[in-house]
Amino acid sequence: MLIKGGTLLTVRGQEKGDLHIKGEIIEQVGTDLKLDQAEVIDATGKLIMPGGIDPHTHLDLPMFDTISSDDHYTGMKAAAFGGTTTVLDFVPLGSESLAESIDAWQAKAQPKAAIDYGLHMNVTRLDGNIRAEIPKLRDRGITTLKVFTAYNGRLRLQDGEIFEVLRLAAEHGMLTLLHAENGDVIEILTAEALADGHTQAEWHARTRPAWGAAEAVLRGIALAEQAHAPLYVVHVNTAGGLDQIRYGRERGVKVMGETCPQYLFFTEEHLSRSDGAKWICSPPMRTHMDNEALWAGLSDDSLQTIGTDHCPFFYDGTISIEYEGEQVAVPGKELGASDFTKIPNGLPGVGDRMPVLWTYGVGKGRLTPEQYVALMSTNPAKIFGLYPKKGDLLPGSDADIVIWDPERSLTYGLAYAHHRTDYNLYEGWELTGFPEKVFLRGQLIVDGDRWLGRPGMGRFLRRSPGAQIL
Repeated sequence: MLIKGGTLLTVRGQEKGDLHIKGEIIEQVGTDLKLDQAEVIDATGKLIMPGGIDPHTHLDLPMFDTISSDDHYTGMKAAAFGGTTTVLDFVPLGSESLAESIDAWQAKAQPKAAIDYGLHMNVTRLDGNIRAEIPKLRDRGITTLKVFTAYNGRLRLQDGEIFEVLRLAAEHGMLTLLHAENGDVIEILTAEALADGHTQAEWHARTRPAWGAAEAVLRGIALAEQAHAPLYVVHVNTAGGLDQIRYGRERGVKVMGETCPQYLFFTEEHLSRSDGAKWICSPPMRTHMDNEALWAGLSDDSLQTIGTDHCPFFYDGTISIEYEGEQVAVPGKELGASDFTKIPNGLPGVGDRMPVLWTYGVGKGRLTPEQYVALMSTNPAKIFGLYPKKGDLLPGSDADIVIWDPERSLTYGLAYAHHRTDYNLYEGWELTGFPEKVFLRGQLIVDGDRWLGRPGMGRFLRRSPGAQIL
């Protein structure tokens, strides 16, 4: 196959060029390529970029009395329609051992996976057996561990335990991911809010103060430096947290940061709306000042990736929607109608990330096209041990390719997002620039509005230790 006549967009810049695809791999990159008996795809006037990599999703995740409404087929299908061809999902520690938890997760994921995927391992309990298992994860292609400073009694590790995980990870070439909030403060404020009768959605944010996130980010950075370990802070949502990342990086700490689209566009005020439960996620949205600070962190490379923390729930799970010809309803945010602590925490977003960030990042001059590709694809490939197999347009790279129409204008929303849920945060937003064709390892899986993928065609990506620290 030859993709001809387009403009190749990578972190190195933009240039007219062609791609020769042989099987699943990019065979050649050049100009005026010719090949007898090749299928030729005309990309004149279009951009050709590497498929997106979303480093942060939660598919088929049990929470409270329900489960996230996208599984490893529907969520990956939505990702593909948005230009993303690889996701990194999280394995909950749901069994006595890490190995049993991974086996159970893979049993769900592999038969349904519609695009390629890797796994992070949640470490939410630390004992002798878990300590012994952590180095063995490398043999299973899992090189990243996630720890929490919040969710007391469920997911949280104590600081000393986080320090131990950081040291173990560093010793074996692995990377630790940190969810940074102050669990103790959250517990106290939540109990006080409920005792005072404050049950509305906005109290989700009010009981999780921004200072708690900033403090926890700095605490994590300090632990990482003392452990001589790299650290990746997930879903940075505050200007204060970004300040701490800059502080650490300026002093040589190997710390990296990820933010999410919701923290660039929305604020705590959205939670006060009549449908405020739609915006409930953890950590919560903050202020316009935080939005602007995070945009600045992306533009000056203080933040290295944009994930989505995709974890969707129905807004009203008592009403079914049609999905692939079937009626589907999953209990959702209505579960917390009278108590914000019972609202499932999470948002749809895996299909929105690339189209929305192109219009409001590149289109508004906040990001260069090259920065966009770095944040959407190349940086996560490097950080998570997938580069150059993923994240670039190079000979030998997987042919994960997006042909992007920079001129296509549309009114975005549920009709285009393809998430299996009943709302979209960006409903009615005007976008310019959208995927036209999406290839997974040389196979066309999205062709305009047509879905050509299938469950099980995605592959599990075994990642090697010792990945880059950006």
